[in-house]
Order: sequence, then C-alpha cells, then structure tokens
Amino acid sequence: MSLPHAILTALLEKPSSGLELTRRFDRSIGYFWSATHQQIYRELGKLEDAGLIRALPAEQPARGQKKAYEVLPAGRAELARWTAAAQDPKPLRDAMLLRLRAAAVVGTEGIEADLRRHLELHEAQLAEYREIERRDFPPGGDGAEDRLRHLVLRAGIDLETFWTRWLRHALTDFPELPGPAGETG
Repeated sequence: MSLPHAILTALLEKPSSGLELTRRFDRSIGYFWSATHQQIYRELGKLEDAGLIRALPAEQPARGQKKAYEVLPAGRAELARWTAAAQDPKPLRDAMLLRLRAAAVVGTEGIEADLRRHLELHEAQLAEYREIERRDFPPGGDGAEDRLRHLVLRAGIDLETFWTRWLRHALTDFPELPGPAGETG
C-alpha cells in the first residue's frame, strides 16, 4: 500500500486541496493508512510532476489561495494498475507483542497497566467504527461502492474486535505470568 495510491483514491472520490485531503485522511482513510499534512503536500507535488494529477484552475487568482487537485487519466490508469496487481500480505509488526515477548525474559513491570490502556483505546476505536457503520451503512444501502467501503470498515471492526478479545484474554492470564525480573505473580 502506498500514500500516492491513497491520495489518488481520495482525489477520485472528490477533488480536494491538500488541507481537505488531510482532514479526509483524519476522518476516513487515516483509519487504515495515515499520513501527515507534510507527507500529503509532498506527495501531491510528486503526483503533479508525474502527470497523474493537476491543480484545478482557480476561479479567481488570489495570493495564498489553496489549490484543489483532480486526478488525470494517467492517475486513474495508475490506480487501476495498482489495484489489479497482486500483493502479498504484510507480516504483523506490533510493539505490544514484542514487549510481551521481552517481558518473558525481563519481567512484566508496567505491562499490565499498558495492556489495560490498550484495551480502552481499542474499545473506543471499536465503538467509533460501529457508530460509523450505524450512521453511514444502514440496512439496504447496497450499491457496489458502498459495499466495498463497508468491507473496509468491517475489516476495522473485525480487527478491533480481535484486539479487544485478545487483550481481555491477556489480562485474564496476567496474574499467572512472571512478575518483575522473572518472579511469578
């Protein structure tokens, strides 16, 4: 997955300025592909230089006016090529899992509190995803684009459901795990 393709997707959904893209990333695409304001602006410049997008002509030229961008046919073709290409799944890289593995040799000091904090964060994210699903995907909304967007949201719901279930399990097992420097709890 790459930022240029995330930006092309967002611009095909709606031509936008860099600031609008940043806001949209925060509200939607950012749930599964995050980018900073600077990264988005830098990538917009590269996409424009590559002839994949263009700045829309301003209605009235004004100094400091934000530029809105749209995808050109070459950008649509690039996004279609990338979408159709096979990609292997990426291996899971999660610091909490690595920290638990390290705790097996150095002890669990501080881990339980952070597991509880992670659980709260995942529960909050799950609640947010479920609210988005309730609000944006009512029963009967079955257009192809809606079904695909809903599939992406369902992936988020399923991942957050996995993490909340796994964290509850870990916290249930926690009293039996080694304490600081290998002591048992």
